[in-house]
Parts: sequence; C-alpha cells; structure tokens
Amino acid sequence: MEELQDASIHHTAAKLINTIKTLKNYEPLYENVQKLVCSPAVDRNDMCNTLEEAIKSAGLETEIRNIIFHLVRSKLKPEEKPSQININDPLAYLKRAGVQWDRRVRKSLNAMCSELKMASQGQPRVATDRDELMTKWDELSNYTIDLANYRPVYAPKDILDVLLSLKGPSKAVENTEQVPKWEFSHISLPVKNLFELRNHYNDLLRTESYGGSTDMNLQCQRVLESKHAPLCQHLLRKGNTPAPYRGALWSYVLGSHINNFDIDHWNRLKATVLSTDHIVDKLVFKDIQLTASNDDQYFVFEDVLYQVLLCFSRDTEIAQMIQFEHYPIKGKNYEAPPSGVVPFHGICMFAAPFCYLFDSPINLYFTFRAFYIRYCHRLTTINTHPQGIVSICLLFEKLLQTHEPQLWSHFRELQIQPIRVVFKWLMRAFSGHLPPDQLLVLWDLILGFDSLEILSIFAIIILSFRKESLMQVNSLDNIEAILADLSSIQVLPLIQLALSRD
Repeated sequence: MEELQDASIHHTAAKLINTIKTLKNYEPLYENVQKLVCSPAVDRNDMCNTLEEAIKSAGLETEIRNIIFHLVRSKLKPEEKPSQININDPLAYLKRAGVQWDRRVRKSLNAMCSELKMASQGQPRVATDRDELMTKWDELSNYTIDLANYRPVYAPKDILDVLLSLKGPSKAVENTEQVPKWEFSHISLPVKNLFELRNHYNDLLRTESYGGSTDMNLQCQRVLESKHAPLCQHLLRKGNTPAPYRGALWSYVLGSHINNFDIDHWNRLKATVLSTDHIVDKLVFKDIQLTASNDDQYFVFEDVLYQVLLCFSRDTEIAQMIQFEHYPIKGKNYEAPPSGVVPFHGICMFAAPFCYLFDSPINLYFTFRAFYIRYCHRLTTINTHPQGIVSICLLFEKLLQTHEPQLWSHFRELQIQPIRVVFKWLMRAFSGHLPPDQLLVLWDLILGFDSLEILSIFAIIILSFRKESLMQVNSLDNIEAILADLSSIQVLPLIQLALSRD
C-alpha cells in the first residue's frame, strides 16, 4: 500500500513539474531560483537545506505554492474527450446537446457575417477607422459606429428554451405521466441536498464574531502580506470583505496578478483590435449599449468596458483554457471568434462589476478573464459540469420542491416553470439584478467556496422571502413584477438564513 502511495505522489509531482514548465511564469521563476543558487545565502556543501531556506526568505516558496494551488484546482483535472459515442452514457444526450448548441451559436454568427458581407475571421481595418479607434481608445463611447443591422446572437431565454426542450432517456410510462415536461427531473446529474450544502458552506453558519471593520481590515492586511492564495480564498468566505482589499484578494485567488508578459499580451490584443475589423466588435458595442450603458450603476464604466470586451474577443488563450464539452457528432463545423466565445446578450455584465475593483484596465482584464473562464463560461453553455448551468438549475428545482413545496405547487397549478422566473439571475450570476455592493459580496462567496451552488441557494431564499406576495398572484408577469426589484436584498443574512432552515 505504501509503495502505491509513493508511486502516486511521484506521478503527481512529475505531472506538476511538467505542467509548471509550460507556464508563462516558469522562466522568470526559474531565473530567480538560479540567482539564489549563485548567491552567498546558499552553501554548496549544504545545497539542499540552504537553498530551501533561501527560497523561503525570497518569497519564492509562496509563489510556488500559489502556482500549485491554481494548477490543482484546474489544469491537472482530467478532461473527458471521448473518441466515440458511448450509448450507455446516461448523459450522452446532454453532452450532444451542448455540442449542438455551440455549433448552432457559431452557425448564427457565421450567417450574420454572410448577411452583412463580412469575413467570419475578420478583415484588415481601413486606415481611417483604425486611426479613429486609436485616437478614441480611452473614450470609445465617442467612437462612430453603425449598429442598426446587428443583433445579439443569443440571450438567456434562448439557452433556457433549449434546456427545457431536452429529452432524456425514455422512462416507464407510469413515471413520465407524473413528471411535467418542463421539469429537470430526467437529468441524472448529481446535486447536493441541503444537508450537504450546509457542510460545504459551514463557515457561513459559525456563530463566532469576526470582529468589527477595523479587525477585518487588519486581517486583510496580514493575509495580503502573506501573498498566500489559499488564505485569501478562506478570508473571502466571511462575506464581509472591506472594499479596498477585495480586488487584491480576488487577484490572488484567481492567480491574475500582472507580470510583464501580461502587459505585453494586453498590448498585442489591443494591436489586434486596432488592425483587424471583426464582427464581434459590433456585437460588443451593441451589448454594452443595450445593457451596461443603460444601467445606473455601470454606465460610467462604458469606455473601459469597450476596451476590456474588445480585447477579450481577440484573446486566443481563452479558447485554449476553456473546457468545452466534448462529444463527437457529425456535421459542418463553423468558425468561432478568436477567443472561442461568441458574444451574447449580457456578456458585458460579467465584466462590469470588476470596474468597482480596479482602476487599471489591464488588472481588470486579467482578473475578469480568469473569473469568466472558471465560472461564467459554465453558466453560459450547455454542459455536464457539476458547477454548470444545468446542474445549477437542477439544484434550484430540487431545493424548491423540497423546502418550498407550497410555492412549487403554486407554480405547477399555474403551469409556470419556476426556472423561467430565476434563470436570468442564475445565468448572469445576479449581475445587473443586485446592487454592486451586494453582488460583490455574493461573488466573494463564489470565490471563497469555489462554487456556483450559492446562486441556487440565493435564488430560493429570495422566493421564500417574497413567498406571501407570490402566492397571491397567478400570472408570470405579476410574479416577475414582484421579483423585479432586488435593491433592498442583503446577501449574507439571507444566505445564512437559507442554510440554517430545517
């Protein structure tokens, strides 16, 4: 048994080393270690011990630990890439639906390109347009662009309609008659019950006081001085992060601190935007004008959002880092934007909250990018990930059935799908629906617990909170009117209440 454990540890260590060597920050890290080896602090006669102490003293140990922390969370997890269809896979239909949805979205984008006589992979930007874009880069809200013929490729409602139309493996007749067609019960994805969720979010239920704002400020300062990503993540679990420290804490948790190679990458992305005219540019401008520009909380950030989303659309590293659903199906493949992400209605609302955390577009960009890749992408594609939108919808439905049976029955009597009421909250992770200060608390908890399940819990407790009013209405319009204004909602106490209920 010990030999097997040793072999497993050795295999994991070897895998870590090989993966670290492929990272952008490997070369500067290796150079710093080489400098230490040649320094007086390292004794050739006791190389192992003295080098280890020198690495600790120089702060490189923490940097290495943070790299391993991020790798273990993401890149070392095996990806499922089946070479052929497994007819016994109970989720085969869902994986196939994910690939078909991605193809459908790309096909729509390509059709729009054909309709507007634009190259699907972009074309050289004319000199006058390039010069205007360059001159107005810091005030892109004044950039002249005709968007009359452009429309969002898809919206939350479109992906919800696909989810509700999914047909799972056939069941016995007696079962199918009991389950309405619009429920998610046929989906075999595992989701937690309330007891398991309490265990996962146990830190939120502790009764000890975290102290006042002064004490929390001191804790943030100490943790940030340590530069240790897991400690930063643990601190975010408290849900009362002081605003001045939030951006730095998020950067450590997401591994998005800026290096010289990041600045070079940003400049290359900007140069690509200036030199190439792509249909996604118009879709980015259209989305921001339809959403953030009309939002009282975010319209002031319009210019920086244009910069960030335009560069995001050109970033080929995103396509390499995102874990797309893999499933072999026949048919034509369609071109995607360089980032692999087709802009949809509301995509800029994932970036908008970061404007409250960072003054620099570069810092904002890389932290937003990391957050999108780890979380937002799972909410905007059809996938089988346990943190994906399908799992989050299924969790919401099961919690509503179990802990709010009256509301569940009320929705069923009205033949209103409960998920239709909350889907826009879930898919956007409540961005644009909660005031920014409360949204950032919610996203603190997503990062702190590394889980999107908090979205389903929060959606349930909002319905519970307004249950009395909901029970008195009998139309979808009236239900949506009751839930339209979330400005008075306080995230932390409501989630604590949801987790502590019987």
